[in-house]
Amino acid sequence: MSLLDISQKKDFEIPHDGYHWNQITTNYFEGWYFRLTLPEIRQTFAFMYSIQDPLGEQINSGGAVQILGIDEVYLCRTINNVDKFFASKKRLCFGHWSTTDLAIKPKLLSSKKFNQYITEGYQATAYLNQGSIYDPVRDEYCRWEYQIEPIYGCGNSKQPQQSTAGFLSYLPIFEPGWQITLAHGLATGWIEWQGKLYQFDNAPVYSEKNWGGSFPQKWFWLNCNSFQHQPDLALTAGGGIRQVLWWEEEVALVGIHYQGKFYEFAPWNSQVTWRIKPWGNWQIQAVSSELEVFLTGTTDLPGTYVRTPTAEGLVFNCRDTTKGKLDLELRDSCGNILIEAKSDLAGLEVGGALWDNVWQV
Repeated sequence: MSLLDISQKKDFEIPHDGYHWNQITTNYFEGWYFRLTLPEIRQTFAFMYSIQDPLGEQINSGGAVQILGIDEVYLCRTINNVDKFFASKKRLCFGHWSTTDLAIKPKLLSSKKFNQYITEGYQATAYLNQGSIYDPVRDEYCRWEYQIEPIYGCGNSKQPQQSTAGFLSYLPIFEPGWQITLAHGLATGWIEWQGKLYQFDNAPVYSEKNWGGSFPQKWFWLNCNSFQHQPDLALTAGGGIRQVLWWEEEVALVGIHYQGKFYEFAPWNSQVTWRIKPWGNWQIQAVSSELEVFLTGTTDLPGTYVRTPTAEGLVFNCRDTTKGKLDLELRDSCGNILIEAKSDLAGLEVGGALWDNVWQV
């Protein structure tokens, strides 16, 4: 089966995985995050794709590819021609061509045809992540292509998948929207980075997306699906100050996928509290009627700043590490430990403004 055939499969559908733009709004962005972990060499590749003002009427209109590569080295390339961006409204399928000889409307290509005709650009689906961008500093290309076998989307296995932000996320009242599109999967393929080829089989992968007018005023995020001795465990937690119609609220949630089950801690079913330092320490506790989870993330690394969409375009206001330490403990209401896990390959992040002091809720 070709990569193009795989990308058309219908048995893995997630709410909100289609393109959200209404073809009218100018102050709009949509962004996707694909993370691949290589436990054997203790490294991570994070691919960040975005499109802003798809109408092309603003000074900051266009797309971008950002990559956090080996040892958190950062690479960014903009793609200004919005007419060469494409995305499906029905499923996770999007891409952007920068340099190409093809004189056709942009669309999903076969892997072979993409490599043959797209010098710079990318394409991605629920089953594929492929691209090529030029690094002017090193005068070389970064290229990647891997197939994805989904394991966990967002919800219990073999059941309809759910919206990360709840059923109200179908209404245009939250700013921005957020959806986990792949809590855990396995990838097989290769990445060419700084002159070296990295080949892998069944490497842990994760993906999510955001959409709206801008990122939250302030936020934090933790992610890991490469725990020590726990290959079936995946965690995503995040919180922020988000816009809800004409007011703002501080919210957070924790999602755990393990042995086919989804453990959800969110404002509608749990009490979630946190204590996040401006950098280096993340502590989150969530309690529901039946369960309690404790998360602690730490890092001694300086982290790397990446860009996020704002009204002024992409700006450096997000600090990340892909080598964070993470401790997870899930207990039942009687205090019995259901899951206890550790990792030193976690994604840890803080973003936005007002990070002068500890944020505690």
